[in-house]
Amino acid sequence: MRTEMYTHFHPDEKDFVDRAWEWVERAGQFHEHKLTDFLDPRQAYILGTLAARRNDVQIRLDGGYEAAERKRALVAPDYSYLEDEDMGMKVLSISSDDTKIGELEHGDYMGAVLALGIKRGKIGDIHVLDDGCHIVAAADIGPFLTMHLQQVHRVHVRSELLPLDKLQLKENAFETIEFTVASLRLDAIVSDVYRLSRSKVLAPIRAGRCRVNWKAEENPAASLKEGDVISFQGFGRFKILETGGLTKKGRQRVMIGKFV
Repeated sequence: MRTEMYTHFHPDEKDFVDRAWEWVERAGQFHEHKLTDFLDPRQAYILGTLAARRNDVQIRLDGGYEAAERKRALVAPDYSYLEDEDMGMKVLSISSDDTKIGELEHGDYMGAVLALGIKRGKIGDIHVLDDGCHIVAAADIGPFLTMHLQQVHRVHVRSELLPLDKLQLKENAFETIEFTVASLRLDAIVSDVYRLSRSKVLAPIRAGRCRVNWKAEENPAASLKEGDVISFQGFGRFKILETGGLTKKGRQRVMIGKFV
């Protein structure tokens, strides 16, 4: 069963597949409940795929609001009622009297939290506001964060825990770029977005440093489509917002949104 299961996933996902399958098996065989850390969309897909292999297991996904990207999962026997279960989430509200807080970005807040020794899985979506930030976080690390998170990129801050219904949302901000390409190949798009030569992006892609929709993609010739989210290690991530018609020279128009 394990060997056959791995054929459907990328080799670097093996550890997560093992853990997810154990959660599913224990829910089905031993009637256990498992509340996971925050999962990215790819991990949530893997868990859902594995849970579907058993008719006696169900999962609930929740990231604190309907459109959340990162979500916690509750894995449980099929007879359980999960809607009223506590998913163990709080809002970490970060503010400051320093006006420079308005200059901080997503990566600044993420870096400050991870620098405290917090694992990425304990943090959900991050919403950078005009005067601070709201972070969906696992409730069990909330007190630690409010005590120790005192600075974000040289800006002194204060933080407090709020219930989920106080979460302030901020839609993803994009820096849009339009260009034309000969094809929607992964290496062509990445090289144009980050203004790197094709040769500079080939090795990182083949080494597994590029992800398409949160899944490692090592084929430079992989074809992309509208709606795909691509991350390139060390450079950030972007989304293909639109693909248009052809130019007179047969090149395809593309609109990209770089996450900022």
